[in-house]
Amino acid sequence: MTFELSDGSKWHGYSFGYNGSASGEAVFNTAMNGYPESLTDPSYKGQILVITFPLVGNYGVPEDKIVEGLSAFYESEQIHISGLVVSQYSFDYSHWNAKKSLSQWLKEHKIPALFGVDTRAITRHLREVGAMPARLYLPDNQPEFLDVNKLNLVDHVSCKNPTLYGNGANRILLIDTGVKHNILRCLLRRDTTVLRVPWDYDFSNEEYDAIFLSNGPGDPTQCQETINSMKRALNESKPIFGICLGSQIMALAAGATTYKLKYGHRGHNQPVRLYNSDKCYITSQNHGFAVDMTTLPKGWTPLFYNLNDNSCEGIKHESLPFFSVQFHPEASGGPSDTEFLFDDFINLVIQSKNQ
Repeated sequence: MTFELSDGSKWHGYSFGYNGSASGEAVFNTAMNGYPESLTDPSYKGQILVITFPLVGNYGVPEDKIVEGLSAFYESEQIHISGLVVSQYSFDYSHWNAKKSLSQWLKEHKIPALFGVDTRAITRHLREVGAMPARLYLPDNQPEFLDVNKLNLVDHVSCKNPTLYGNGANRILLIDTGVKHNILRCLLRRDTTVLRVPWDYDFSNEEYDAIFLSNGPGDPTQCQETINSMKRALNESKPIFGICLGSQIMALAAGATTYKLKYGHRGHNQPVRLYNSDKCYITSQNHGFAVDMTTLPKGWTPLFYNLNDNSCEGIKHESLPFFSVQFHPEASGGPSDTEFLFDDFINLVIQSKNQ
């Protein structure tokens, strides 16, 4: 099997997934674990994932168990990556929770995968030239390159109909642009009822105490319906919390701009600093776009920034209960240093209701 970038770079290895081909955007992830969660993260839609950790597959894959409408061990109901590239694949797996091999799981979902290549070399190349279209193929099945940034990927991963979860005191309207299931779990653990709605849903007639903007894939400017809805919501005073793509959509609705990062931030080891403080947190991230802090309008300020490249990692309103983060406080697997942000959000909701 061959992994090829649109600039002509090629690596030849061995297939261990579905015997087919795939096109997408080549990106890399620096996490040491959590490949079942990464592969089912909707934010990876349309991407061929290169995992930098050298050995993958050694702990297999858990069962696809649904508990109260949510996957017990995955971040969604399906694999969202287009293809997978690893250095070494472990054909033998061992874990108390494993039900099948990674290879078997990929074949079931028709996801091609390759091993036996130098993923460090691929990563260094992508760091130099940036994320770009790529393809995985067998000798007799070579697909065309695909620029996923021109697609509305959110429309492919968002729910199609409103769904209600939980029975808590605080009613949260969750705009699903590709929500990870652990976000829903984190909200439901905090005395909430969550109404999950599609990305382009007209929620003007819905009753809710606060809005949550989820993560998701692709260019945020493709979500114009969501941006327009949020412009109207920002004219109200109900709390709003955005994560990842949700942070970018909030910024666009407020009047700021976004831009594509050279190769994105993906992994469980990204350091961010709270703006105008010495507090630093280690975070899990998966995004290819960022908010341009210099374009934030009056009344808005950065909340966090990335210590590696100084890019924006969150914004907040100076007087209204609106805030967002670019990273994932619900990380699974990964550091949970910032899960307290869900508590901050619910506290804002309670305060808002008591006013």
